Amino acid sequence: MSIHRTATHWTRRTDDFRYDTYSRDHELAMGVGTTLAASAAAEYRGNAERANPEDLLVAALSSCHMLTFLAICARQQHVVDRYEDEAEGHLEKGPDGRTWVTRVVLRPRVQFAAGTEVDEHALATLHAGAHRGCFIASSVKTQVTVEPRG
Repeated sequence: MSIHRTATHWTRRTDDFRYDTYSRDHELAMGVGTTLAASAAAEYRGNAERANPEDLLVAALSSCHMLTFLAICARQQHVVDRYEDEAEGHLEKGPDGRTWVTRVVLRPRVQFAAGTEVDEHALATLHAGAHRGCFIASSVKTQVTVEPRG
């Protein structure tokens, strides 16, 4: 259907190259000309002022869910005025001892336009459809849970 490309750029910035001193800072160039400053998470000696892979995974899941949710709502003529999500990812050791993002919890809050009536059951159905249709959620083994907020 489509191909998505990124380029990752890292350059050594110190004379030595030791685990506790090398810079984790790098740039991610997206296919559309956008460059994102990235690093490892702070707990892995990264730069807390830059995006890290764990947060980017959570953001990708949150963004994909939202975009799919909005598409479903638009097709069903449920007018959405605002959408916010406070998502979190849980980095944990799996049964095999490897560390991975075992689960992501999405907590979307949706505000519909005046005159748009969506009850709690319909909202849950919309979110379930968005989860099923989200390309990113379908691509990861991480458990993704959606907990809509009022």
